[in-house]
Amino acid sequence: MSQITIQCRLVASESSRHQLWKLMAELNTPLINELLRQVSQHPEFETWRQKGKHPTSIVKELCEPLKTDPRFIGQPGRFYTSAIALVNYIYKSWFALMKRLQYQLEGKIRWLEMLNSDVELVESSGVSLDSLRTKATKILAQLVLVDTAETQSTNGKKAKKRKKSQNSDSKSLSKNLFESYPKTEDNLTRCAISYLLKNGCKVNDKEEDAKKFAQRRRKLEIQIERLREQLETRIPKGRDLTSAKWLETLVIATHNVPTNEAEAKSWQDSLLRQSSKVPFPVAYETSEDITWFKNQFGRICVKFNGLSEHSFQVYCDFRHLHWFQRFLEDQQIKKNSKNQHSSSLFTLRSGRIAWQEEEGKGDPWNVNRLTLYCSVDTRLWTTEGTNQVREEKAEEIAKNITNTKAKGDLNEKQQAHIKRKNSTLDRINNPFPRPTKPLYKGQSHILVGVSLGLEKPATLAVVDGTTGQVITYRSIRQLLGDNYKLLNRQRQQKHFLSHQRQIAQMLAAPNQFGESELGEYIDRLLAKEIIAIAQTYSAGSIVLPKLDNMREQVQSEVQAKAEQKSDLIKVQQKYAKQYRVSVHQWSYGRLMANIHSSAVKAGIVIEESKQPIRGSPQEKAKELAIAAYHSRKIN
Repeated sequence: MSQITIQCRLVASESSRHQLWKLMAELNTPLINELLRQVSQHPEFETWRQKGKHPTSIVKELCEPLKTDPRFIGQPGRFYTSAIALVNYIYKSWFALMKRLQYQLEGKIRWLEMLNSDVELVESSGVSLDSLRTKATKILAQLVLVDTAETQSTNGKKAKKRKKSQNSDSKSLSKNLFESYPKTEDNLTRCAISYLLKNGCKVNDKEEDAKKFAQRRRKLEIQIERLREQLETRIPKGRDLTSAKWLETLVIATHNVPTNEAEAKSWQDSLLRQSSKVPFPVAYETSEDITWFKNQFGRICVKFNGLSEHSFQVYCDFRHLHWFQRFLEDQQIKKNSKNQHSSSLFTLRSGRIAWQEEEGKGDPWNVNRLTLYCSVDTRLWTTEGTNQVREEKAEEIAKNITNTKAKGDLNEKQQAHIKRKNSTLDRINNPFPRPTKPLYKGQSHILVGVSLGLEKPATLAVVDGTTGQVITYRSIRQLLGDNYKLLNRQRQQKHFLSHQRQIAQMLAAPNQFGESELGEYIDRLLAKEIIAIAQTYSAGSIVLPKLDNMREQVQSEVQAKAEQKSDLIKVQQKYAKQYRVSVHQWSYGRLMANIHSSAVKAGIVIEESKQPIRGSPQEKAKELAIAAYHSRKIN
């Protein structure tokens, strides 16, 4: 994607802010809460939960009768559309999360059924441990032969054999063994497969440690319990701006005794949880719904469809000012040309009005800050990028027209549709005046791998994919340069906040403390340097790790550090705890978002791959880039 999000503060008269707050807090947010409730009570809700998705049309159907409900009447049409889109987005994410958790739960339950100690496997199979190992060796040899034959048939006789890491070989064997287990009826074979899987697809000659196996099994049982708890998580309920639910819980907790620890914990969580004090944002999905102009003082102002009697002044960071000037220019050009230009080539793609929560006393529309978030297509800044977008849209429109004409015997509605599309096509071919800037062209075989870690948040490797050779490395100290001292300062701040949070939890007091923006500033510095290095070496893409295994990455790094410290388990656990506190976790999602945003502006492609668990940060960055390059060839 070539889109980024910028923001500005909206300043208006008190009456305008008051009116907007009333619409968003007293009408729109309660409407969203009601839609969330009705979707959760729908007869087909459990079916949607199992499928992992819901029909988006159902929210629109539920919203239609609510438009005439006295509780929600009087909103602009765009507010209803925004509420429908937001509820669809919330449940789309929620259903997808539930499906993923259910899939993980089923896999772990299946693995728990297979995971047995050597003593249990010997008892179940009815043979000795040596015989079981012999059978496992035969199965392993057969799978290796099959895998080798498939690789040779795929690559061809003259094809160059690619080196496979032990980690990828183990994954392939594990997958084949997992697939073979339910298909096998022979009890001895099933026990041998279970033996191989629990030993990492290897035959272990050493005697099994019963205590370690018990810990491993218990760890898996805890993971299953946690997944079940997450699947029973509360359904999205919206935002309680009036604190009615909090007061209700307080009354119940004051006049009643909890029946068990779970109920007491639920009351405590509800009372300590700080709900949002600002309403849901309102989205304007089309740039035509937002009007830009200048006031008598020359400041850029904006009006919104449905709120035309209210105007808002734009206050933004200087580095974003040129974007808002472009929004104004685009609309003026289209207006002066008498709509000979298409709004589909506007730099602004969509907008969102939101309230940012602030501390203070007084009316909420005076205390909280009003913000406008704008989504822009960075390609539309230049002539070359605009031509690229124009060609894509023209091709899509031409395809749509061709498909409609192919139906034959068109009715009036279809003919009108074709006429509109042709008109749009003509206007698209009349592009907006844009500055000229050559598009970035990197070498596709040069990749920049960025590995993430606990002690070293980011490590970079520039790799030539054709040879697998590393051109250069960059450590976190080299990436930050003179600003490396900021990293230690940020860690000290997080350590202090963690200590304050622990004290608050012991006192049963609110424990949500805000953090400074130092971490985000460091992320921007890292992103800027990574992009600069990618441009220096003409890299075709930047490879980032998938975040779905970051918890495992962090845990592996901590465990490796602890094992280096001592062989005693108690010493390892104590050191691991101290290490987590001293280093703390980094906001990897925020760092990756900054890298992605900077890459989009520079025109560099972002790829994702799974980061290896073991190895140094440099090795992980290298393997990350190589894996992404080979996945291209496979795809």
